[in-house]
Amino acid sequence: MFTVVLTLVAVFLLYLAVPNAGTAVRAARADGVAGTFTPRELICIVHPGHESCVWTGEFRSGDGSSDRAGVELYGSDRYSNRAGSPVRAVDIGLPGRVYGPGGSNEWVFTALMIVSGLGILLWLYGGPLRRAFRREPARVS
Repeated sequence: MFTVVLTLVAVFLLYLAVPNAGTAVRAARADGVAGTFTPRELICIVHPGHESCVWTGEFRSGDGSSDRAGVELYGSDRYSNRAGSPVRAVDIGLPGRVYGPGGSNEWVFTALMIVSGLGILLWLYGGPLRRAFRREPARVS
């Protein structure tokens, strides 16, 4: 039963992470359409002992071909922007989010989920693989 549960956990981790790997890499590299983000509204959620804020506003591509309203700037907080003051941003294609020109660290969590899922599967089912690569000691005749 333990093997079945761990297999399901590993498959679930991979199910969540693998489809988002491309997006995480694009976000990390800030690989997309460059433009400007104009912050309009600061939205904050207060947790016990912690406040999490994000700026929402409009994104306009550098060539003027794309205007998007109601997007948030990933990684922004209460003190990172001022309403109405445009900042550089990159649109990687997500519907409600743009990123700063430095990219993001979202890839770390995605990579950890992939490595964890593969590690669990290798630990559970890698015995034959390990035996295949194990060197037999040389026999002296």
